[in-house]
Amino acid sequence: MNIDYSKYELSSKEKRNFLAAGYVSFFAVLFLFYHSIVFSLAGGFLPYLLLDRYGDYLAGKRKALLTTQFKDLLYSLSASIAVNRQIGEALKSSLENLSLIYSDDTPMIVELKHMVKAISENRESDIRLLLDFAERSHCEDIDNFVQVYMTCRTMGGDLEKMLKNTTEILVDKINIEREIKTMTAQKKFEGKIISVMPLVVILFLNFSSPDYLEPLYTTFAGRIIMTAAIAGLGAAFYLTERLTNIEV
Repeated sequence: MNIDYSKYELSSKEKRNFLAAGYVSFFAVLFLFYHSIVFSLAGGFLPYLLLDRYGDYLAGKRKALLTTQFKDLLYSLSASIAVNRQIGEALKSSLENLSLIYSDDTPMIVELKHMVKAISENRESDIRLLLDFAERSHCEDIDNFVQVYMTCRTMGGDLEKMLKNTTEILVDKINIEREIKTMTAQKKFEGKIISVMPLVVILFLNFSSPDYLEPLYTTFAGRIIMTAAIAGLGAAFYLTERLTNIEV
């Protein structure tokens, strides 16, 4: 497997959709603030500079999904080990169980298929496969689990007890992270609403009292004010994202 969960390769379709939506959005906002067709047409290409950021955003979503699915994997593995199944059989059983919940193209299903095939057909080491998965996932919870599992296997510890205790600890941590994200989701939404409100006000004034805003579009001082306003909106949106991005 060569999937690095810290990176996301955008497909051609994803790039087109993002750039198209970004061009329309940037054009509309810039025209609203400057009333310049030429400047707005040129500024619509700015989303090209944000492709990497968009890739990072999608990588974060995929990593969050992997973490959620990993929690379900821990439950399944714990149940399988409790009935004295080997890790290869436990992974195969987990694949069957999780396939009932998730589609075949989700991260954890793809990883389980690879590990089950590698163990059953190629006789590869389960420890090597899990270490590779933990390294590519860039997820602290997965890495902690693999390190404890590897220590238990090499030192001859009680695998069932270890898996049970580790599962409880990691699941509690994952649940706390989910609760925090749920609580901050409302604040993120409120922050986005607040960021959009100035756009709504300017749009309303353009339709209801265009003469009132005319100095902002026809004078040098007005251009400066509008530039400061749009910069402030961008800064507010950025700070909202940073302040509500809490990690455990």
